[in-house]
Amino acid sequence: MTDTFREDLLSGKVAFAAGASSGINLQVARRYAEAGAKLFMISRSDDKIQAAAQGLRDDGLEATGMACDVRDFGALMAAFSACRDKYGAIDIVLSGAAGNFLSPALGMSANAFKTVVDIDLLGTFNVFRASFEFLNAPGASLTAITAPQAVNAMPMQVHACAAKAGVNMVVKCLAMEWGPGGIRVNGVSPGPIGGTEGMERLAPNKEMAEASKGRIPLRDWGTKDDIADACLWLASDAANYVTGAIINVDGGVELGDAAMDLTKVEIRK
Repeated sequence: MTDTFREDLLSGKVAFAAGASSGINLQVARRYAEAGAKLFMISRSDDKIQAAAQGLRDDGLEATGMACDVRDFGALMAAFSACRDKYGAIDIVLSGAAGNFLSPALGMSANAFKTVVDIDLLGTFNVFRASFEFLNAPGASLTAITAPQAVNAMPMQVHACAAKAGVNMVVKCLAMEWGPGGIRVNGVSPGPIGGTEGMERLAPNKEMAEASKGRIPLRDWGTKDDIADACLWLASDAANYVTGAIINVDGGVELGDAAMDLTKVEIRK
């Protein structure tokens, strides 16, 4: 879809993107704006979100940035109010703010665990709950960025696994509760995505990168465009009957470790 999506796919719509100052979330926000949406972006850092918004405006896109911490419900209410005042009722909400690091449970403080849960899980609930009275409903679409850790237990990731499992359930529960009002709630679960801070930390050299790719069924990392295109589809009318879904854009990572060398497996006809 990256090179061929209709530039008017989201024409006339208003999109609110949380955690959109960089990485995957910024690319998703960009895709919304490229498809015609008026974009309101938030992030904890005012400098970073203003720079990101300016970068989109430099490319001829409609974008406004505002500093806001997703852990602060009152600040989120103010941000949604500012978005509505500027652009009107909100059609699309992206909740992508996240925090993570590698650590064994015995090396992790209770506060470190709480920090990730607060940003990922509480933050997702806060974004969606605060958005409700500002939504253009029926027809609004909410998308959370989750992760394979939500369903695949991983060592050194107890905090992220717990938080993302909660995010998946927030998506499903809100889809059930808000569906009668015509509000769709879904999640996108990215696998390893190249060009991101996360993969630079997890695979800082060529050897580790190749080892990582060798465990993925499709044998490669994804791109930020892969995630942006999935989120664009969910936000569009093409996904009108999709809610409560977790869309895996992960090359098959959620299926498990696929490190077997299949080129040496005899195929019987």
